[in-house]
Amino acid sequence: MSLIKSAFKKAKNSKRPVLLTYTVAGDNNKKKSLEILKSISNYADICEVGFPHNTPIADGGKIQSSAYRALKNGIKIKDVFSIVENFKNSKKAKPIILMGYYNMIYQYGDNNFINTCKKVGVDGLIVVDLPYPENKKLAKKCKKKNISFIQLISPTTSPSRMKKIIKDSHDMVYYISMLSTTGGKLKVSPKKILKRYSKIKKIDQSKNIVIGFGITEKTIGSLKKADGLVVGSALCNEISKSIKKRQNPVTNVTNIVKRLRNKIS
Repeated sequence: MSLIKSAFKKAKNSKRPVLLTYTVAGDNNKKKSLEILKSISNYADICEVGFPHNTPIADGGKIQSSAYRALKNGIKIKDVFSIVENFKNSKKAKPIILMGYYNMIYQYGDNNFINTCKKVGVDGLIVVDLPYPENKKLAKKCKKKNISFIQLISPTTSPSRMKKIIKDSHDMVYYISMLSTTGGKLKVSPKKILKRYSKIKKIDQSKNIVIGFGITEKTIGSLKKADGLVVGSALCNEISKSIKKRQNPVTNVTNIVKRLRNKIS
């Protein structure tokens, strides 16, 4: 069983959803970024790590600020892999999902990128701008290396397309809760999100579906019927606030993740 699947199994046994965190690799520098990952892994089940990108189309201002800080500090692809490898070699390592845009993978070379992912211990991959079925070739390459390629579905995904995506999915499917960039306020009520979510789950009960976009400390508790919940912008925003106040982002971000975990336990 993959580490991602076993994280879901463990959470289900505890009758709670999986908590997935998202931070940008190298924010606010390589050392702090690794420290944040190691610290939040005490409470997170799966850690998503974003490649900093200068035009992150799916990301709102909070994640963009994180990405720009990392890029300003000279973070390159090799640094992202180095952060992941260091984290995966630590005692408290959790499954890692890398998140990025296809242009970067294309420049690196598909095979080279996937082989490096395997070498450093990446468990899953999300490619924001490579939709289904265009991503099938890359997903197949990932599967050969036991890396889970994570498909995305949204409120506008048609039922027939959704069935195909879920059928072809690996360890989990990411449900984008609303049509917005990341970090926007939840424009749809948790009740409506869960109603849509239950329709998605009915397609295949055995597939793990996580909800992302707009999830905060205020909203996470009302969505805990989901298999998993992703929180990213709130953490990136906390890093920004900590830097501004000259406080330690490691402590402050960890405190948020601890509170999030308590709200779903």
